[in-house]
Amino acid sequence: MIKLKDILYRVAIEAVHGSTDIAIGKLDFDSRKIEANDVFIAIRGAISDGHDYIQKAIDLGAKAIICDTFPETFVSEVSYVQVNDTNKALAFMAANYFGNPSEKLKLVGITGTNGKTTIASLLYQLFKKAGFKVGLLSTVKILVDDVEYKATHTTPDSITINHFLNEMLNAGVEYCFMEVSSHGIHQKRTEALHFKGGVFTNLSHDHLDYHATFAEYRDVKKSFFDHLPKTAFAISNIDDKNGAVMLQNTVAQKRTYALKSYADYKAQILENLLSGSLLKIEGNEVWVKLIGVFNAYNLLAIYATAIELGMDKIETLRLLSELESVSGRFQYIVSDSNITAIVDYAHTPDALDNVLKTINEVRTNNEQLITIVGCGGNRDKTKRPVMAQIASELSNQTILTSDNPRDEDPDVIISEMEQGVAPQNHKKVFAVTDRKQAIKIACQLAKPNDIILIAGKGHETYQEIKGVRAHFDDMETVKEILEELHK
Repeated sequence: MIKLKDILYRVAIEAVHGSTDIAIGKLDFDSRKIEANDVFIAIRGAISDGHDYIQKAIDLGAKAIICDTFPETFVSEVSYVQVNDTNKALAFMAANYFGNPSEKLKLVGITGTNGKTTIASLLYQLFKKAGFKVGLLSTVKILVDDVEYKATHTTPDSITINHFLNEMLNAGVEYCFMEVSSHGIHQKRTEALHFKGGVFTNLSHDHLDYHATFAEYRDVKKSFFDHLPKTAFAISNIDDKNGAVMLQNTVAQKRTYALKSYADYKAQILENLLSGSLLKIEGNEVWVKLIGVFNAYNLLAIYATAIELGMDKIETLRLLSELESVSGRFQYIVSDSNITAIVDYAHTPDALDNVLKTINEVRTNNEQLITIVGCGGNRDKTKRPVMAQIASELSNQTILTSDNPRDEDPDVIISEMEQGVAPQNHKKVFAVTDRKQAIKIACQLAKPNDIILIAGKGHETYQEIKGVRAHFDDMETVKEILEELHK
């Protein structure tokens, strides 16, 4: 039996009306899911305010209400707890409810604009190959050792996080690797978790629809490292201009990695081919299946994390050589007619620039590079012209198309992207609103040895239009079209 008072440990309480010495059911911040004896936490969100649904939660059987403002009237036999921050309260209550599972796991959080999914997923792969039971909380999926669950957010809500960490603990998992988004940090979803380590990848233009300024976005990321304990390690990409900032105030053990600067962990790219790369890491050469400068950084971060967690250096290098690319991250196929199609999640200017430069580094220039790219609706509009500018500069041909337009008109999004195309590039850029049609036209334009990059959606298996998610998979689509066109 769990009592309300037991899960309020470390919660900043301002006032209580009723008793906290009561047995409770489960926790929830969605009033629609409340059942008899549950605790309802009223969260103020961007779209709705949970305080407006307190009465609904009580009607459904809520026995306790956690809020930052008491309602005007109280219902007898219902306990009310006023706190100064319901998001933070939810984080601690969820951790307490599940017995603080993060304290019993070796939990590592990866944050930054790009590379989070790749690093978290490949760390999972590496530690699995080393014989450990491992957990993963990522954009792509949640894994409790070998059992897979669907992911809905980069960083899930506090209840979901602690539920799965508890499941991992019950399954004998020792290590867990977790993507930590700026939204998740800002909304206190990671507040009550005990991290063994944190990794910073890089910082570039993203999420300025949510964060007012780039400085705010940076400082939210930094706050993750500020909260790491002395027993943790903080690994930062010192080649990034914000890498040193992340480590300024942390009490964790500071570690750095770099390709260019002096750092604790250093790597060098010796060879870069479409089939893989030859890297030199801390004086040892290793052939890996991933390519590009951005993946060299990712692999170095993985290596550094593994060493900080106690892995043997030579064994870690051996395991690095076995790692396979993550779904939707520079994932490619070669058709029977020798057309290469690459699907990548690149949805920020920096990520798109990295992917296109990587392709241009490994190709001979005797072939055409055709890029298909769009921008999501209801998201940062300022990056739209930048994305089109980068694609048109670094490709032989660019097709601007729909990504996930959500509630916006896809043609308006595309027209805003077109504003970034320089006059000299206009002739090699055109718009095809329908994403499947855009992929089909690219495949029709492509000749043997040409390369098609489909950027923006990566691993996603849906397209969201006007609130409806319809099945759409870039890799699946391009495979079908290439097979059909080149039978």
